[in-house]
Order: sequence, then structure tokens, then C-alpha cells
Amino acid sequence: MSILSYLHVVMTTRLAELRRDGERGDSPVPTAVIIFGLVFVAITVTGLALSKANDWMTSIPNHVNPK
Repeated sequence: MSILSYLHVVMTTRLAELRRDGERGDSPVPTAVIIFGLVFVAITVTGLALSKANDWMTSIPNHVNPK
């Protein structure tokens, strides 16, 4: 029974400390939205660069794809 009492005291103490700390920073939702937006932009830019490179390579006369 002593381990349960110890865990109860530790948990209630930690929760009290967390409640006292008023400034916890921003929520993770806006951060996740920003990261998703950056990943979307990176994928878009990479796709555009790949299509431009493929167009440039196919415009070369006598172009043959490597095997």
C-alpha cells in the first residue's frame, strides 16, 4: 500500500506544479498546421522542379532515357 500512497503523492504534487505554471506556450495544433503547410509547399516545389527538369531533358535533341 505504501507504493500506491507514494505514487498518489507524486502525481498530485506534479499536477499542482503544472496548474501553477500559467504560461505553458502555444498549443500544438497551430504548430502542426504550420508544419503541414511547410510540407505541402515543399512537395509542391519539388514536383514543379521535377516537371521542369523533365521538360528540359526531353527538349534535348536525340534524348534517350537511361536504362
